[in-house]
Amino acid sequence: MLALHSPHKTIFHRWPAELKLTFLLSITTLLFVINDLLILGIFSLLPFAAAVSQGRLFFKFLLKLLWPLWPFITIICLWHGFTGQVEAGLRVLLRMVAAVGFANLVTVTTAMDKLIKVIFTCLRPLRRFGLRPEPIAFAIGLFIRFTPVLIEKSAILAQAYRARTSKYGNWRIVLPLALIAVDDADHIAEAIRARGGLEQL
Repeated sequence: MLALHSPHKTIFHRWPAELKLTFLLSITTLLFVINDLLILGIFSLLPFAAAVSQGRLFFKFLLKLLWPLWPFITIICLWHGFTGQVEAGLRVLLRMVAAVGFANLVTVTTAMDKLIKVIFTCLRPLRRFGLRPEPIAFAIGLFIRFTPVLIEKSAILAQAYRARTSKYGNWRIVLPLALIAVDDADHIAEAIRARGGLEQL
């Protein structure tokens, strides 16, 4: 599950998690305010330019994480091409690539414990309402890490199905993907119990 944490150390690994998450929130909000295609194009290139500055291996690692987006890119291109709204579709694509690029850049350079610590700090006021923020922060941290992994595994399943049948998997991979998700969740639960459970948070 933690395979998306980059093995290639960069300058971004040394940046505080609070700063990176604040930047990510600000930049993704800004993306939906901007409509100019040129500016959106520049924003979509920025995370990859930052990756290039940290070496070829890190750039290839970050670029590889975009592969699971191809089904969404295909659907957006087909739909907006069919409706004739090419510029609107291009805006959606640029926003998506930019947002995912920045999110991946933050995710792969931030340790999970630091991520959870920031989320916990934001949720601390919930104690006033009798809620423990620790399990909630832990669940959010798991969700952030687990979602891109599940997307990547769905892409691998689709490729495997297409290699065997020369057809797209579509709904046929839903059941095996659900079984993989349940199996991963079971392994994660065992790991949590082996470390004392959520009571230790």
